[in-house]
Amino acid sequence: MKLGTQNQAFFPENIQEKFAYVKEMGFEGFEIDGKLLVENLEEVKAAIEKTGLPVTTACGGYDGWIGDFIEERRLNGLEEIKAILEALQAVGGQGIVVPAAWGMFTYRLPPMVSPRSQAGDFKAVSESLIYLDKIAGETGTKVYLEPLNRYQDHMINLLSDAQKYIEVNNLENVEIIADFYHMNIEEDSIPEALRTYKDSIGHIHVADNHRYQPGSGSLDFKASFDQLKKNGYNGFLTFECRVRSENPEQAYKDALAHLKSCLI
Repeated sequence: MKLGTQNQAFFPENIQEKFAYVKEMGFEGFEIDGKLLVENLEEVKAAIEKTGLPVTTACGGYDGWIGDFIEERRLNGLEEIKAILEALQAVGGQGIVVPAAWGMFTYRLPPMVSPRSQAGDFKAVSESLIYLDKIAGETGTKVYLEPLNRYQDHMINLLSDAQKYIEVNNLENVEIIADFYHMNIEEDSIPEALRTYKDSIGHIHVADNHRYQPGSGSLDFKASFDQLKKNGYNGFLTFECRVRSENPEQAYKDALAHLKSCLI
């Protein structure tokens, strides 16, 4: 398993400097914002060639969720995701992380009544995934479907929810991304969920129980990593977290060291 990271506010703004900084810190891959990739493709290519740090995946950078309530916005999002997948193909990236939606609606907060039925939710998300499954096949990439916690999305919260979309729609290029922060809220056991859906998990996001840097909270990363080893998972463990520290750079280095120790 390898360790990667998304961007952080304290990383350099310049793309080549950013890649060099991430590599020097000790990460083995970079999960890039999709819009940044598409709009700066040649510069990203140059940074990869210069530093040897690969773009592993993309996350975000498009407008319109695959399960958006507004059809025009959903379709616009699909075309932007298509462009990101094509850009990932150009840099050797593996795929893009997509939730059904984020912050659009939750049954856990008022008004608690969705403007669309659950059957309508499943239909919209399925249509999006079937379209993206085809694009991913054409570009040699993957779509990593992300379950979010109940307060951020109402459609896909458990790994089993994501698995249902894959099975019902016979998707060949859609896999599950397991995010430890969301799983800590939703799953009965992170290691058990990782074991149950091992054949569908293609990517991992790591953060501690409170969404801050790994090692600053209460999650048992070693137990989960040990399960991933048993599964034969050899992909990336990518930092997707906030940083709570007066010295964020050092805190991030400490978090990286903590996860490396958990991989032993």
